[in-house]
Amino acid sequence: MAEPPAPVRQFSVQLSATRRGARLGRLLVTEQLRSWGLPFEAAAQIVAELAANAALHGRVPGRDFRIVVTVTPADTGEDTLRIEAIDTRGDRLPDVRRSPSPDDESGRGLLMVAALADRWGVTTGPPPRKTVWAELTPTW
Repeated sequence: MAEPPAPVRQFSVQLSATRRGARLGRLLVTEQLRSWGLPFEAAAQIVAELAANAALHGRVPGRDFRIVVTVTPADTGEDTLRIEAIDTRGDRLPDVRRSPSPDDESGRGLLMVAALADRWGVTTGPPPRKTVWAELTPTW
């Protein structure tokens, strides 16, 4: 008899669009991944960058942002970890075409996400929402 498929695991939290909310999101996701027995170092860095961007660039006064983490098992035995930062600034999409100069103090966050994740992207809608997401295979 075949074993039933492993369940999809999901964690979601709504946070204030502030630096404190972004830090709290990273801490909560780290603890959730730890409780699931998954490695969290790369995921924590990705959450930190996506949450900071949502709080800084996706901020609308009076509106929060959401972090959603989903673990989907694969037939190969390798899970896929998807991290989403959802904000209400669908009109402001990330711009990663410009490489920051060595003297720039910002502009490297999504480059780090791209380096740590297997893939990442942006999905818009429904208005006014935007979701910046990253996927990776957690490895020890």
